[in-house]
Amino acid sequence: MFKKPNPRDKENQNDNKGPINIHANQGSSVQLSAKNASAVSKTTYGTCAKKIASNTHNVRLMSKKVLDTIQTKNEQDSNIKSKEPTNNVVEKALNTNGEAKTTSSTIEKKEKNVWRLNNFDIGRPLGRGKFGNVYLAREKDSKFVVALKVMFKKQITQCSVEHQVRREIEIQSHLRHPNILRLYGYFHDEARIYLILEYAPKGTLYKALQEQPSKRFDERQSAIYIKSLASALQYLHQKHVIHRDIKPENLLLSHKGDLKIADFGWSVHEPNSLRTTLCGTLDYLPPEMVQGKPHTKNVDLWSLGVLCYELLIGKAPFVASAYDDTYKKIITIDYKLADHVSKAATHFISKLLVANPEQRLPLDQVMMHPWIIAHTQ
Repeated sequence: MFKKPNPRDKENQNDNKGPINIHANQGSSVQLSAKNASAVSKTTYGTCAKKIASNTHNVRLMSKKVLDTIQTKNEQDSNIKSKEPTNNVVEKALNTNGEAKTTSSTIEKKEKNVWRLNNFDIGRPLGRGKFGNVYLAREKDSKFVVALKVMFKKQITQCSVEHQVRREIEIQSHLRHPNILRLYGYFHDEARIYLILEYAPKGTLYKALQEQPSKRFDERQSAIYIKSLASALQYLHQKHVIHRDIKPENLLLSHKGDLKIADFGWSVHEPNSLRTTLCGTLDYLPPEMVQGKPHTKNVDLWSLGVLCYELLIGKAPFVASAYDDTYKKIITIDYKLADHVSKAATHFISKLLVANPEQRLPLDQVMMHPWIIAHTQ
């Protein structure tokens, strides 16, 4: 038996990629110089994440194969032109409601050019992740405001997650849905990979949840978020994409408060076969993953139920002081709802937190559930 250091950590036996909170408030200083991390071998359950977070020196470069792949994609896809980054100028490019003064179509028209860092004015940091940081940025020609996610190649290679980064880019760049964060383009230099992302001014859903007086949302707001997420998941599943890491930290809010799925680091495109990788966040793992069984897109249905519980209660349903206890609670579906939760909401959650993946409420029926309809129409 051992204590659980962070219920939001990733867990995986085959890969290692820590969570990236791309819209958490940080300071106002900007530093885009490469930071090295001490060499760490591939480990399980977030060990690599902890070591990288506490050390910043000495590592290897990303494999040539990955660089070639990104270079090839680079020449086919995105991009813009550049000069030197400055600090506060980006804030002036936003209207009072946080909207960019131009539309995304402007930035996308330059897709045949090569994007470079000096195409952007760099603003304040928006968040810090395992492999780098995210900054507010503005493309100089169009004045279009974006979030620039900067990942260090050495740290990516260190944890042997090149394939995950490549997969994240390939999947997210092809997605077009109002409740999915856009990836407009990407580029790289000798030390870093840059993702040009849609900017979500209101930050993470987790941050919004913590700001509530009771650290929970009312049923109306929860139902709105769940319906938006279900719509996005339905779109992903139609394209044979499984997200596999739905949680409040990976859901962002636009200037209007619309929900956006972000961070596709654990996502996978798998139209036919079953998956066996243990991945995601401990409190959101479904029984089939905990028991080491193959899983399908229905893992996202389980996560939808866990999220709904957390939005209404303020914490995940299977939280415990030790990993073993959390595993047991997940396998036995051991959770309790508070008295303030309505019968309709209780029924909705119970139809998603089902041990048998095939018996979980399908997404089309999620959209038509009485609890969703009552609060969203």
